[in-house]
Amino acid sequence: MPEFWESGGFGLYVHWPFCEAKCPYCDFNSHVTGGVDHEAWARALVSELDRYGALTSGRVLQSIYFGGGTPSLMVPATVEKILSASRNHWAWSNDIEITIEANPRSVEAHKFEGFALAGVNRVSLGIQALNDADLKRLGRLHGVDEAIAALELARQIFPRVSNDLIYARQGQSLADWEAELRTGLDLAGEHLSLYQLTIEQGTAFWTRHRAGKLRGLPDEDLAADMFLATQEICEAHGRPAYEVSNHAPPGAESKHNLIYWRGGDYVGIGPGAHGRVTLDGIRHATEAWALPSVWMDRANAGSADKLRDRLDAAEILSEYVMMGLRVTDGIDLARVERLYPAGLPEQTLVELEELDLLWRKDGRLGVTTAGRMVLNRIVTELLPD
Repeated sequence: MPEFWESGGFGLYVHWPFCEAKCPYCDFNSHVTGGVDHEAWARALVSELDRYGALTSGRVLQSIYFGGGTPSLMVPATVEKILSASRNHWAWSNDIEITIEANPRSVEAHKFEGFALAGVNRVSLGIQALNDADLKRLGRLHGVDEAIAALELARQIFPRVSNDLIYARQGQSLADWEAELRTGLDLAGEHLSLYQLTIEQGTAFWTRHRAGKLRGLPDEDLAADMFLATQEICEAHGRPAYEVSNHAPPGAESKHNLIYWRGGDYVGIGPGAHGRVTLDGIRHATEAWALPSVWMDRANAGSADKLRDRLDAAEILSEYVMMGLRVTDGIDLARVERLYPAGLPEQTLVELEELDLLWRKDGRLGVTTAGRMVLNRIVTELLPD
């Protein structure tokens, strides 16, 4: 019988922790620095990749994702070295997806050709807003014209392009967002990630919000209207939601993110990177040291892992349900029963179906559009104590 992770696939995540500036809404592991020794970072990242490659050799790699931080600040030679090292340990699938996140600054856009020559075949552009005033509020260093130029360049160079927008911003009305989204769809590549602005603890926005200085955020009702409008407009433009915040025509979904959402294995390297790796039939959660200097020291000493915890069946089930119900096609109930033979609570399932929050069909369980708006509550109701 195949191992649980195999239905979800296998990927590699590479975290580049450096940015030109820290965005006030960002809670990712990102750091502003004056200079980077690119050769030293390439050696350390390859060393960590080699360590995990030795543990998981022989697998088929479906996706490689360079995230951050701002990985487009990497030099193409570093990307090339990592991709080359990955081939030493894993066979690449014929349709492997290799993504790099990028900010649409012209200083980075000239690197696109170098990344493409190194092997990158998909770029994810962090545009975030199509309004210069809002871009400034969000701490972005680019303007709208620069974003559009970078997007047009990316579409010329890469076969696959995604871009991000954030909605439910300060002072934004429903009509404002609908107009901006339609413009974004006209400009977009095949894939869009559309995120509602959330105020995360530890960010500059969190501090401002608690001090009463982040005014004009939409209330819950307006944010819900924006979410529903997003679904309707994207559907009409041929980019339906395939996940809570992600939209693409069939076949253009992010293969890497689907590995996360479908319970696959993925190796995570770089400062603060997380992973899920099954070894000898035991699934582990991994996490690397977050501070770049500490990570570098540990990587050079032989291992940058801060932890590698064994996950039990209940933890694997919780992750599969929480992540899998985010995706439009839901979760496989047979996989659920392999982990938890009693299955999910039938009475709760029936009640949530009657409320039109869940659906069941052909051995799968998923949430409706209304269910996505209360997804956390649904997950809490379904999972065993």
